[in-house]
Amino acid sequence: MAALDNNNNLPQVLILKLPPAFALFGDQFFSSEKFQFLKAYESDLPLHQFLTTHAQSVQAILSSGAAVVTADILRWMPSVRLVVATHIGLDNIDLAECRRRGIAVTNAGNVGSEDVADTAVGLLIDVLRKLSSADGFVRQGLWPLKGDYPLASKVSGKRIGIVGLGKIGSGIAKRLEQFSCIISYNSRNKNPSVPYTFYSDLCELAANSDALIICCALTAQTHHLINKQVLSSLGKEGVVVNIARGSVIDEQELVRCLMEGEIRGAGLDVFANEPDVPRELFGLDNVVLSPHSATFTVESFKDLQQLVVGNLEAYFSNKPLLSEVALD
Repeated sequence: MAALDNNNNLPQVLILKLPPAFALFGDQFFSSEKFQFLKAYESDLPLHQFLTTHAQSVQAILSSGAAVVTADILRWMPSVRLVVATHIGLDNIDLAECRRRGIAVTNAGNVGSEDVADTAVGLLIDVLRKLSSADGFVRQGLWPLKGDYPLASKVSGKRIGIVGLGKIGSGIAKRLEQFSCIISYNSRNKNPSVPYTFYSDLCELAANSDALIICCALTAQTHHLINKQVLSSLGKEGVVVNIARGSVIDEQELVRCLMEGEIRGAGLDVFANEPDVPRELFGLDNVVLSPHSATFTVESFKDLQQLVVGNLEAYFSNKPLLSEVALD
């Protein structure tokens, strides 16, 4: 049986897979006196059978971590009227089915945006200045044996192409302005309120950049947006930083370019098939790897706790949601 909070009179919120927040802080992290969690991951029943058993009682779904909210799941749960995501990206939720069924969706809003922007800049600095690689050079005792470490590349003044100038992309741009970097961007639409150069063509953006920082949402349109042509345009001195979703980049093509020296390096917090990472990357000292942890700070998790609980309590109190996503 799946664990259910003690008060059977409270409305039920379905959790499909163990949220990272529960693993870090315990399963009371999102608790409230206004709802109770139904934890499918603790049940021995096949998922379809479990969901049909509780089809009429579950009113909301907490989408966290690797849990995918498919059209089938929503069809099996006809009483669901809200999906609360603990992340910004919504590529693991069938938004079209939510829209068709009149199901409201909330995400993490601006929670973690500052941390993601910090991480992107950190990855860029690490790759260009070879900090992680230099750390390994010292720890392995190579400094006395091989002498000075190879030269790195300057960060200040670099031409930075940002793919997706939303909240996170804008935060990255503002940070890198302090390094006297020259900012350009590609986005769905040109933003007349920013001073940066807009490129509607990604290959043109790449050709005029020393580094591409990927921060757009993953959609059907942005899947493999960064492909062979874009990477070729970036060239041998170019760097890629990805803090968006792994599948925004053609990962196989990225690996090939890195192994064959067709781009300078990469800083990656996200991958196409997490937690599996291409093993070819492990031996490359021009690649910095991070386990999709850009938002993993104590401060962001505290803010997330308040937002998730606030959205659920608002729904069950018939109040406006705090971070509802427009599904138009």
